[in-house]
Amino acid sequence: MIDKYREVLCRVSLFNGISHCDLAVMLDCLKPKTCKYRKEEMIACADDPFESIGIILEGEAAVIKENAAGSRAMMTLLRPSDIFGEMAVFSGRPVWPASVVAKQTCAVLFIPRQNIVGECSQTCARHRTMIFNMLKIISEKALMLNKKVEYLSIKSMRGKLCTFIMEQYKRRGSLTFMLPMNRNELADFLNVSRPSMSRELCRLRDEGIIDFHLSSVRVLNVELLKSMAE
Repeated sequence: MIDKYREVLCRVSLFNGISHCDLAVMLDCLKPKTCKYRKEEMIACADDPFESIGIILEGEAAVIKENAAGSRAMMTLLRPSDIFGEMAVFSGRPVWPASVVAKQTCAVLFIPRQNIVGECSQTCARHRTMIFNMLKIISEKALMLNKKVEYLSIKSMRGKLCTFIMEQYKRRGSLTFMLPMNRNELADFLNVSRPSMSRELCRLRDEGIIDFHLSSVRVLNVELLKSMAE
């Protein structure tokens, strides 16, 4: 089954710098397991024992965090070649830090924790490259989580939306781009209500700041958008 997803695995950041042939050898050493999940099925539950990191091979999944009151916030959306569980792999508390839910039918590759952090029996360069990649991934994820905190600290709905749209515009380098998530997912990510967010988007459109159709957004007034994102 893994051969079916060879192209996806070659895009996984954990395997950067590892050739196709070396990757096949490495996967034999890592002894991964592939699992299938239906839409809305739990892939991992927060506080359950952590045994493996996951890689999305097919479909989409959401990383969900719940507070003590039971409110849920989407931390991120996972697509093919994305990794989850990497923040716990070196942790002394081996439990899942958040829940992962399939947003559609998913195929997931699980790599046992001990096979990543443990010594390779062959002490090969491939394994050293993978460990370096893992440390880089964790550093980048920490920066992303800081960005999530920044969004949560923005008080107004408009400020959150304008900041998000401005960052997407800068990242894509184009006035017109596709949002990386749908409305419900974006509302969860920004920790706002979906109806209120939709009304605010319409107001931004009516004021000539942006235009949009479904997930496509066009920035009409960069300077005004920037001022509202600050």
